[in-house]
Amino acid sequence: MLDETDKKLLAALQADAHLTAQELGELLNLSPSQAGRRRQRLEAEGYIQSYSARLNPERIGLAVQAFVQVQLATHGPEQSRSFARLVATSPEVTSAWTLTGDADYLLRVYCEDLGALNRLIHERLLPHPSVARVQSQIVMDQFKQDAPLPT
Repeated sequence: MLDETDKKLLAALQADAHLTAQELGELLNLSPSQAGRRRQRLEAEGYIQSYSARLNPERIGLAVQAFVQVQLATHGPEQSRSFARLVATSPEVTSAWTLTGDADYLLRVYCEDLGALNRLIHERLLPHPSVARVQSQIVMDQFKQDAPLPT
């Protein structure tokens, strides 16, 4: 179970994963060693999965963000595994979800330009033997950035 101090620690780390034990202790009114132990426990128990840097897509040449819905023609375990392998080996796909409703999958993709998005859809996704339909929505503006999870 998470207590209020754990929740505050998780919220602080989502805002700034570089916080030291000293800084966490000051924020949480704990000693640095207590804050460090709590952080280690939350990591060991799987509440904290990893730490990473959030990059600016445009600065690294990824000007197009899109959401791509994929509907499969056939729904067997092998078709799902095969499609999952395709997604796993496509670096443009930064996240993927299985869905209920008309689409079976929702893919979030980043590409350098519209031509690269077109190639991803027409040369890799649509030719996959189990894919029946692909529909894409190009992001015009992201007015709320990916937010921390509520704690």
